[in-house]
Amino acid sequence: MKKIQVLGVHHITLNGADRQTSIDFWEGVLGMPFIFDQPNLDNPEEGHLYFDPGDGRLITIFSDENRAGNSDRTPTDPGCVHHLAFEVDRAMFDQVPVRLEARDIKHSGVKDRGFMHSIYFKDPLGLLIEMACYTFIPPRGSSHAEMMLEAHKLRVARGANAIEREDLADAALLIVERGQKSLSEDRGARNPFA
Repeated sequence: MKKIQVLGVHHITLNGADRQTSIDFWEGVLGMPFIFDQPNLDNPEEGHLYFDPGDGRLITIFSDENRAGNSDRTPTDPGCVHHLAFEVDRAMFDQVPVRLEARDIKHSGVKDRGFMHSIYFKDPLGLLIEMACYTFIPPRGSSHAEMMLEAHKLRVARGANAIEREDLADAALLIVERGQKSLSEDRGARNPFA
């Protein structure tokens, strides 16, 4: 028996509201270009709208002219989607509360998760959306996932409940030392002013 190796998320499809509400939210609030439109090939009564979230992957929405917005929270039962998180850079993250408030969209305020900051709000049908901004930049040639793995190991080794900034800083050191060669035999920390 062998695994099926995935290469990333191809797309995520959500049941949306009517066509214009869906476009207004995904493009008009979240800035995702509306790139493709066709009927839902499995249900021609619905539209199938395609949006680019910024990484070349796709978020697609099944729209239905009979589905109106509903701000009730979508179910969070086992097997249901709890929320979708989208990455923004620090400059945009700082603007998220103001830009949501300009539309009277209620939000959670900034949540500090140690390795990232988050702001939560609901889409027109009650799906929880998260705007997330990492608190670190991985070393060149590395990834956020690799940094998280190393920071997790450091966090567990010190018996902590959550990743802290020091874990991230030390993870970056480990990744650079492991991946970048040096002419120095001893790469330890030093004080040139001692």
